[in-house]
Order: sequence, then C-alpha cells, then structure tokens
Amino acid sequence: MNYMECFQKSIDFIEEQLTEKITVETLAGIAGFSPDHFYKLFHVYVGMPVMEYVRTRRLAHAVVELSTNKKIIDIAMEYGFETHSGFCKAFRKVYGCSPENYRKYVSTKVPGKVNLALYEKLNLYGGIILEPKFITKPAFNIVGYALETTFEESRSKRDIPAFWNHFDADGLEQQLYEQLKPEEHGEYCVCFPPNMETGAFTYVIGVKVENFDNAKEEMFKGSIPEATYAVFTTPPADYADCAFAKAIEGTAKYIFEEWFPDSGYEFAPGKVDYEFYDERCHDETGAVMEIHIPVVKSE
Repeated sequence: MNYMECFQKSIDFIEEQLTEKITVETLAGIAGFSPDHFYKLFHVYVGMPVMEYVRTRRLAHAVVELSTNKKIIDIAMEYGFETHSGFCKAFRKVYGCSPENYRKYVSTKVPGKVNLALYEKLNLYGGIILEPKFITKPAFNIVGYALETTFEESRSKRDIPAFWNHFDADGLEQQLYEQLKPEEHGEYCVCFPPNMETGAFTYVIGVKVENFDNAKEEMFKGSIPEATYAVFTTPPADYADCAFAKAIEGTAKYIFEEWFPDSGYEFAPGKVDYEFYDERCHDETGAVMEIHIPVVKSE
C-alpha cells in the first residue's frame, strides 16, 4: 500500500474543505484507514497531529483574507473559529502577532497546495530492518505515575523528557518497586489513546500489578486491554552519545514509516501501545527494549 498517496488524498480534501466541518473520522475514511491508525500515522508522516494541521492550514488561508475589507470576526467564523479571541490566540501562536497588526503591516499570497512527497523522511538509526514477533496478551493492570500532555505544538516532546528527569531524580522507580512489590521486573511506558480533536493524552510510567491494593492515592491506576501486539526489539546500543535513545527513536520511525505500509496490519482501534523496559535496558554496552504495537489485519 502506498501510504504517501493515501495521506495525500486526505491532505487534498482538507484544502478543498477548509471552510467546512472536518473530522478525523472523515479524513481516515478518505485515506482508507481506521481513525486510530490514521491519527497515529498522519502525525508521523506530516509532523503534527491532524487537527493541528487543519487549524494551521485554515490560518494560512485566513491570513490572505486579512488583505480584504472583511471583518476579522467574519474571517474567523468562516474558517471554523467560534470566537474572535480563539482565532486571535491561534493566530498569535503561529504568526507571533495579532490579526490586527498582521493586517496593517503584512501582505500575503494565497498558499499553495501541500505536496506530502516533499516532506523529508528520516531513516532508521543504524539502517537495520526489524521483524516483529507477534503475541496476544490478556488485559493487565498497571500502577505508576502519570503525565497529562498533548501532541499539539510538539508539547509532549518537551514534557515527556522532563517527566522522565523528574521520575529519575525523585527516585519514583524505586518507590514503585518498594511500595508495590510487583512479581515482574520491568517498567511500562504507556501512551493512552489521545483526544483526536485536541491531541491531549495521558502518558504513564508504571509496573504491572495483580490489583491496586498497595497503590498510593497519588499513583495512577489503570488497565491495558487485551490485544495482539507486534513486538519490536530495538537494535543493541550503548549509552554513549545518546545511542540508546536514538535506537528507540529510529525503531519507532521504522515501525510507522517502513513496516506498517507493507505489513498487512493496522493499528488496532481502541488499544494501547507501550514501551517495555526490563533488565536488558541496563546493559551499558548493548541495551535493548521493546515497543509493543497493538495490531489488527488490514481490511
């Protein structure tokens, strides 16, 4: 399957329907994917969550309207912003000034159509081709510490590393094991399904437990649903020059950019992907970890 062509169809539709209601479900149908699969891969291929992309393109066209005599509130309403303040807030984030100031000092041209093929793709760290193993895992419970963040404006890329620093500096890993005494040694880093409109999601670092009896009140308590997973093990890497982190990032890119298109699988709707770190990640010369992707056969 040519994923580039599939996503280009959705991007073309966005351009044609900017002043109409656009939903992730509609765009996913045009691309030929389930909403869950579409949402995750659109982010990988385009570099931002789909609804953030829609808002960015609406703003790109709205700025052209500022060169006319239209009222700013009318322009905002035309491009799907319900209030003047909401439009101004979004506008300032992208263009660094208010629509009023932009109208005074800047002239613009109608933005061209987006060609997804021009987006640069990054290669897998180390150039290694990975084949997953497939497992079906029953539902299980986790207890840990949670971060509320969002994919919008790349905030999660700043929040999650800071959360890990807090997790390590404050000894939260040790606290988990001392408090919960889990039978299995290994940390689960879980991204629960996002709100597709806002990009908001919960990220959890936790351990597997039988029940929540020993969990402290401030700890996150949740369940991972039963699923079939494609399990990818990262290439062995040491910790020098962030090689282990690069191996993880490269493996994730490989999964979504290289493996999925020809795999015959899609991301399983309503399921949860996670990273799993066991004792193998402590090998300073050849650390590895696992990425578990819930999958179903493509229709």
